[in-house]
Amino acid sequence: MHLKRQLFGLPSRYRDSVRAITPGLPLFLYNYATHQLHGIFEAASFGGTNIDPTAWEDKKCKGESRFPAQVRIRVRKLCKALEEDAFRSVLHHYDGPKFRLELSVPETLALLDLCEQGGSE
Repeated sequence: MHLKRQLFGLPSRYRDSVRAITPGLPLFLYNYATHQLHGIFEAASFGGTNIDPTAWEDKKCKGESRFPAQVRIRVRKLCKALEEDAFRSVLHHYDGPKFRLELSVPETLALLDLCEQGGSE
């Protein structure tokens, strides 16, 4: 996994969720194509808007990101990607490719445990 910008981004409709992110918060990256969950990351900044407007730049609108709800991240520990079967039962609101972005404390702790058990990449 290569995250040269050290940045996660989401569409603008998730702005409020991303703004609630504070430094040190554990984060996970869900790959919609492979249905895998990657981690463990943590917020290196407060969530905001257009921290890097050139990240995921909209080709039609130069200087505008397609994912303006952004947070800087750092790797806490790179674990093996979790397959959908491994984390489905942990996420109480998981429904295929859709689930709540915000995790409860028990969900987060369970995912951290799953990542630790899975080993490093």
